[in-house]
Amino acid sequence: MGSGKLRILVADDHCVVRAGIIKALSANFSDADFGEASNSAEILNMLHTSKWNLVMLDIYMPGRNGLEILREIKSGYPDLPVIIFSMYPEDQFAVRAIKMGASAYLNKDISSKELVRIVRMILNGERYLSDTVVNLITNELRGESDKDLHKLLSDREYQVFLLIASGKSVSIIATELCLSVKTISVYRTNILKKICLKNSSEITHYAFKHNLVESSQF
Repeated sequence: MGSGKLRILVADDHCVVRAGIIKALSANFSDADFGEASNSAEILNMLHTSKWNLVMLDIYMPGRNGLEILREIKSGYPDLPVIIFSMYPEDQFAVRAIKMGASAYLNKDISSKELVRIVRMILNGERYLSDTVVNLITNELRGESDKDLHKLLSDREYQVFLLIASGKSVSIIATELCLSVKTISVYRTNILKKICLKNSSEITHYAFKHNLVESSQF
């Protein structure tokens, strides 16, 4: 970590979550400056106009999701550390995020003490991989996931896939993601084709069979 003033950008569409992260970190990084962003446009604008040492990024953002934003950040700022901070379990997005260059994938139920410890690691140039993520990556390298057709989905398709699997309708998903019903319908069609399924019920069944969603998650 350089000798300049530490600057951390916290990107989440919920102001309460942003405030919680900043409170936890500011208590341990008293000289740090914090920026806040609630959507992709704000994130990218702040990256273009200021220099940052770390980005804390949520997966679930209105419009473009966190993985799409992560891809753009790593393209334009390859040395900028990004921590994905999400409500989604590690087995849903962590491997994708790490492969795309994230320095860590953390669940939002992490303790403040553990969050601070991991942030210090990242700022010192390290990466953080939990035991679960290590196992997921190891299994993939061994070829144990070769038959998981959901891995063929794009990042946005995968997000829509999980929302459909949770029982949400196309119209509700469109509203939550700030996209048109037509766009979500196209994603749904692509998902069904890629995973060789017939309808939304089969998407839900597939997701539960592969432990991609839990009944209590949503």
